[in-house]
Amino acid sequence: MSPRPPRVAVVGGGIAGLAAALRLRERLGPAAEIVVYEQQSALGGKLRTGALAGRPMEYGAETFRMRDPAGGESSAVALARRVGLGDQLVHPAPVPAALVLDRRLHPIPTGTLLGIPADPAQVAEVAPVPAGQDRDAGRPLLGPDEDVSVGELVRPRLGDPLVDRLVDPLLGGVYAGRADTLSLAVTLPGLAAACRQAHTLTEAVRQALGVVSSAAGRGPATGPVFGSIRGGLGRLVAAVAAASGATVRLGLPVRELVRVQGRWRLTVGSACHPQSDDVDAVVLATPARPAARLLAEVAPAAAAPIGELDYASVALVGFALPPGTVLPEQSGFLVPATEGLTVKAATFLTRKWPHLADSEGSVLVRASVGRYQEPEPLQLSDQALVAHVHAELAELLGGLPAPLAHYVQRWGGALPQYRPGHRDRVAAARAALPGTVAVAGAGYDGVGIPACVTSGQAAAEQVVAALPQSVA
Repeated sequence: MSPRPPRVAVVGGGIAGLAAALRLRERLGPAAEIVVYEQQSALGGKLRTGALAGRPMEYGAETFRMRDPAGGESSAVALARRVGLGDQLVHPAPVPAALVLDRRLHPIPTGTLLGIPADPAQVAEVAPVPAGQDRDAGRPLLGPDEDVSVGELVRPRLGDPLVDRLVDPLLGGVYAGRADTLSLAVTLPGLAAACRQAHTLTEAVRQALGVVSSAAGRGPATGPVFGSIRGGLGRLVAAVAAASGATVRLGLPVRELVRVQGRWRLTVGSACHPQSDDVDAVVLATPARPAARLLAEVAPAAAAPIGELDYASVALVGFALPPGTVLPEQSGFLVPATEGLTVKAATFLTRKWPHLADSEGSVLVRASVGRYQEPEPLQLSDQALVAHVHAELAELLGGLPAPLAHYVQRWGGALPQYRPGHRDRVAAARAALPGTVAVAGAGYDGVGIPACVTSGQAAAEQVVAALPQSVA
């Protein structure tokens, strides 16, 4: 008797889940049944393209890295090429961003590693570094398996002002978190590796930057650091979903996962009208807490560490300003928490992205609001939030005309907060999972589209390898 085609469920239709679905199709062939369950009304998760003033506007993630840590093509770029969008890649203009200090815009120092300098003179105008604190104690900064927060590493060696005025806003722009709580191994893995050899922090930064520069100089990976898709990242979502050939079921939350006669039974839909689906393998590409709830009965040892992961909520506020609105000669700015402002970052989209610029069109600006454990700004109504953000931008930019149009997009529990030891907890959780159940997404393997794509693909490979021969 020939094996029957496998049936695999992917829970979560963000880019990690869709990347998993496509890899499942590639590995299992056209006969496999792949079902993507997404409780929202649309695929894409934090990749959502809308429109503002007649032009595409990202309501979530805006861009992705073009290179992987080794200097090759990132998994996001490879995915775009695989689904026929390689000729639609676009890149930001080489315009630097600014930093808000004392309510004024200052150039962000160059040549640092997320604000941490190899030479303190590089940051002297922004955050003078106390002399003599980064001493060589005769041993590496970190032990072989040690992980600390970024702040715990940097503050005693390069001073509080550097962390508060430079490192924190740069981290916050990516993670909406704080240097004193975020894992060094997750947020700055290259620096963490260097700290296991170097005896001073500036030496470790030089080593890490040297590795990055060496990798970036190899092969075809030279060129723009960031990219996106012409017309918006929503096109990538649609193309990957189509290429996967998966059955997509929207608006159906998965409520339960149980083992039944060697297969997995999913209970989906509303509590009043539940449905069930029996599958051979499951990829959970949801945020950590929903995944932990589904795993509580079938893999409690995995559910416990997964459920510990916390998230920050953010909101994005976009403005279409009148044509001719004058903005600073930067791509945007970052705001340290010490400034006491609601806005933590802003992007001048029509300056940053040449393909959005139109000499006769409106000027597009997007602001980000929300830091970890600071929920108060997000409790404002949309109308109040728009007015508040506009007022802060006007203060920082020396005036701003009333917008022609705007939008507000709220992302509750959007950005994972990786505490020190995160990688070890994730490894332990994965080791406790049944072979035909895998987890994927930003909550485990890092924020950013390439990290999510890689995570989804790895989860697919895991469950394929574990499928019994009778269905493989």
